[in-house]
Amino acid sequence: MVLAPYTSFDVPVEGGALHVGRWGNGDKVVVAAHGITGNHRSWQGVARALGSDISLVAPDLRGRGHSTKLPGPFGMRAHAEDLVAVLDHLNLDDAVLAGHSMGAYVATLAATTHAGRWSSVILVDGGVPLPLPPGVDPADMLKGVLGPALARLEMTFPNRGAYHSYWRDHPALIEPGAWNDDTRAWLDHDLTGTEPELRSSAALEAVRVDGIALLVDEDVRLAINELTQPAVLLRAPRGLLNEVPPLLPDELIDPLRSRWPIQLEMLVDNTNHYSIILAQRGARVVASHIQAAFL
Repeated sequence: MVLAPYTSFDVPVEGGALHVGRWGNGDKVVVAAHGITGNHRSWQGVARALGSDISLVAPDLRGRGHSTKLPGPFGMRAHAEDLVAVLDHLNLDDAVLAGHSMGAYVATLAATTHAGRWSSVILVDGGVPLPLPPGVDPADMLKGVLGPALARLEMTFPNRGAYHSYWRDHPALIEPGAWNDDTRAWLDHDLTGTEPELRSSAALEAVRVDGIALLVDEDVRLAINELTQPAVLLRAPRGLLNEVPPLLPDELIDPLRSRWPIQLEMLVDNTNHYSIILAQRGARVVASHIQAAFL
């Protein structure tokens, strides 16, 4: 599909300016929060699948992309307040809310602390409390889950082509359809610095603080149980490295279904944690549920 016209702007928030991208200019608006080392261009494939009828608005969360210079405090509460600031800046009373990975936890907290501002919630491979085994240091668990991603944040690359090559060989992006123009746009937006020392714009401190919050902040972990809006959870059957089990396996989900307010929960076939929004087949499913939220 043809990508809707794109614009970007800054929103005043605590500590500075939040950078925001927008595809389309329609009255139907979805605000989307990206993952822990992502940026707003992570949503470009979904914006493409939405077409021109729905406007997708996505910020670079503080500590990432062109919002990398925004200071702490980080954490889901700060990100949730920044999303509300985006609504206020656009003079919107409410909007549909979507979140991928860490962004799904931002979404559940934003939807429960500012319930009147969000009409529906679409969670993409996130938002569900992850188990922290007794006696395990949260920092050690974070390193175990995000080890390669954390290491990447300390790497430098001589040029954009080298960064593309690094990601082109990533296990999650070697599957058919995951490497495309929208994926490259996400990667290009991630880079900062000058050649030959380009690096990811994601601030290591922000990633660490946010990652640990997902594991230990009970308000964040349990926010999904307090949702009052119509809510959908879309899961990938494979994980961050295209592996099985996925980030949210059936063993984690099965005991939760009886006590949460999620109206629809489903696996998006043939996707992993990245391709569920980057590859066309995943982006189309996510877009279809965003579209359904406006019916």
